[in-house]
Amino acid sequence: MVFYGQSYVVYAVWAVLLCTAGFALYEAEWTLMIIALGTLLASLVPAFVADRLHIRIPMGFYAWIVLFTFGTLFLGEAFDFYERFAWWDVAMHAASAMGFGLMGVVFALTLFEGDKYAAPAWAISIIAFSFALAIGTLWEVFEFAMDTLLGLNMQKSGLLDTMGDLIVDTIGAAIGALAGFAYLKGRERWGLSGMIAEFVRRNREMFRKAPKD
Repeated sequence: MVFYGQSYVVYAVWAVLLCTAGFALYEAEWTLMIIALGTLLASLVPAFVADRLHIRIPMGFYAWIVLFTFGTLFLGEAFDFYERFAWWDVAMHAASAMGFGLMGVVFALTLFEGDKYAAPAWAISIIAFSFALAIGTLWEVFEFAMDTLLGLNMQKSGLLDTMGDLIVDTIGAAIGALAGFAYLKGRERWGLSGMIAEFVRRNREMFRKAPKD
């Protein structure tokens, strides 16, 4: 098993995607069907990759991945949420930046096999912050390349859109990094820092020097 526990949110998202794909097939709405099935596949990829790498994803974190995929690919593209709601792009960027911030903390911890004291908490937090912000920056470069080379409109309002996204990415990355700082300081009972603690507990072979519960 890759993830543990139950999450009705995840199962509900999968049910919506499958029902939508079935309805789209019946109505010959091929674009909607492709987006629904593509979103479903994208939400399953992390589980398959984790299984190959023998990584156990906590259900809370996996639910985050599924909801983000659902929001950005399915709702954003199939139902045009990016155009209908001005705040939707901001919400998606914030969620992704926080997620990558948590991933940055986990990545940094693997370098020290989970030893909280091998490096200062602020240093690991900076690594996590930089990792998340780098991902956000690369995405903006990708949007610029697609607009320039293929004539798309991913940047919407150009510079204002790019800078707004980077500002939101910076805030989200900082929140993720602060959650890592809280975990390293022993404040891990709930929220984002709790997700980090749960990941470490589920993958003891990767964090052999982490303190035991």
